[in-house]
Amino acid sequence: MRPQKKKATDLAVMACLMTMEIILTRLFSIETPLFRLSFGFLPMALLSILYGPLWGGFTYAACDLLGVMLLPKGTPFPGFTLTAFLTGFTYGAILHKKTITWKRVLAAALIVGIFYNLALDTVWLFILTGNAVNVIVPVRLARVAITIPLQTVLITFVWDRCSSIVRRLG
Repeated sequence: MRPQKKKATDLAVMACLMTMEIILTRLFSIETPLFRLSFGFLPMALLSILYGPLWGGFTYAACDLLGVMLLPKGTPFPGFTLTAFLTGFTYGAILHKKTITWKRVLAAALIVGIFYNLALDTVWLFILTGNAVNVIVPVRLARVAITIPLQTVLITFVWDRCSSIVRRLG
């Protein structure tokens, strides 16, 4: 599956959503050494819904790299870029060209939360910090317990409000 050529409007929308992701993740987030809580997932979920898994994955990875270069917080690590790609890809694979229901969004949020944020990111943090997994996992579990319902509600709500605008853009 190859990404389609995009028109200027699509590129402008993608750039705006990428900018929103970087700002929400890098400037308006709650961060500790073991987790980051932000709303940066929202513009990337919308981008993945609109443009599909490949565009979602690659733009989320690009946002991670740009964010590290422009507004460095924490340690740059390719594992987190992989998690970003997989997150955008998953949202696109599950939500692109489908009716957006809370059940479908919950399925995507569960995959992202459990397999990527809890499992993969815990491995990345263990590699970076050397902290024992029994120290990292409880904090990560609490984060995932908060973010899965938050993502499910916000993605569904925002898409309901934005979908009519998207249809007008073509």
